[in-house]
Amino acid sequence: MTLHTDALRDHACLIVHGPDKPGVVAAVTSLITRNKANIVTLDQYSDNPEGGAFFQRVVFHRPDLAAAMPDLEADLATTLEPYEMQWQLTDQSVPKRMAILASTSDHCLLELLWRHRRGELNVTIPMVISNHTNTAEDVRSFGIPFFHIPSQGPDKSAAEAEIVKLLAGNVDFVVLARYMQILSDDFLGNVGVPVINIHHSFLPAFIGAGPYKKAKERGVKLIGATSHYVTKDLDEGPIIEQDVARVDHSMSAADLQSRGAYVERAVLSRAVQWHAEDRVIRHGNQTIVFT
Repeated sequence: MTLHTDALRDHACLIVHGPDKPGVVAAVTSLITRNKANIVTLDQYSDNPEGGAFFQRVVFHRPDLAAAMPDLEADLATTLEPYEMQWQLTDQSVPKRMAILASTSDHCLLELLWRHRRGELNVTIPMVISNHTNTAEDVRSFGIPFFHIPSQGPDKSAAEAEIVKLLAGNVDFVVLARYMQILSDDFLGNVGVPVINIHHSFLPAFIGAGPYKKAKERGVKLIGATSHYVTKDLDEGPIIEQDVARVDHSMSAADLQSRGAYVERAVLSRAVQWHAEDRVIRHGNQTIVFT
């Protein structure tokens, strides 16, 4: 369930991960108690209690949270240092800023805009950027700024530089809502924030163009969608969410694509929601997702 911003006032989310050691849970809960806060939810996972990795997500309520944040952060740094833990503390009432990149397909883009308008995604959307103009009117009808940056030919460095200039300092993460361009390593380095993609198949199956045609030719009985973080390795970043739909021999490639669009919308929306709510912890090329 997604909480509206008012309900999240004075709520913080603490993400902790590192080597699993005895006492870390007690250290975290004691820290929260002595800082006059009350735990709302607590999720944790250890991949091996004997020398493995530990992951924890704690949401807690602390009156006058904004004023207390500096003391909380200082206490966390001191308390968790002996445990060699990485940590992140966020004010849940402050929505993350999400930019969307799109091309001609509009189903994932419009799903995100619609869910945002309904208050189902705790984000702000400062801009939508597209290499085509067909979605401009729809985007602006939601009151979201639309920017057209053409990207053609083998050298896309100029277009990428324009996009980075728009994004720099203005967003906390980027969503590729069927943005049909391969992003360069330089772009990913320069943008400096997480990038989430939706891929219209189960990775690593049917990588590249025309996945539904490939699926039809292969005679698949299930089609799926995968949302993942973008890395320099094409379509191989850490997976956040996947889902499937059943199909049969009577369906054409176009039928598969139509049914797949529903799965893509749902998978991407869930991945975005979980990222926005700090429910996803990256661990190497995997994710721990506390839903």
